[in-house]
Amino acid sequence: MVESALRGVVREALASAAEKGLPGDHHFYLTFVTNHRGVAIPEYLRQKYPQEMTIVLQHQFFGLEVCEDRFSVSLSFSSKTERLVIPLAAISTFADPSVNFALQFQSAKEAAEAEAAEDGIADEDTAESAQDDTGKVVQGPTGKGPSEAAPADGAKIVTLDAFRKK
Repeated sequence: MVESALRGVVREALASAAEKGLPGDHHFYLTFVTNHRGVAIPEYLRQKYPQEMTIVLQHQFFGLEVCEDRFSVSLSFSSKTERLVIPLAAISTFADPSVNFALQFQSAKEAAEAEAAEDGIADEDTAESAQDDTGKVVQGPTGKGPSEAAPADGAKIVTLDAFRKK
């Protein structure tokens, strides 16, 4: 969710640059994954930069167009103008050094792993176990009964009720 919001910041910054240009000393460094689905760059650039490529939007960029999920821009490479189409999801780093601002994004694989880890933590955090007056588990963290939730190593479950003031 945070990644999506921050990519929205990038989209808005690019849209502003497309509409009004870049004021003063502002310039953008954009690093993107060249083999990401939806990236459209000339084959010679893909061969030269098989994994990541950084472009700079400062003085000589043309036709910057920003859509909901991607942007396209024309840049000059060795005196030859090329059109690049880059999905926002392919961006790994966005920076504007003139204001000391930078964002670094997770790769799609890292994002999926982080989301899976967050889901695991959320499941553990929301899982509850209740104990009756004798200290026996009546509802385990998996939602199963006491026989399935009891410790296998013979450990005794102790309630903190005995230590609470009444």
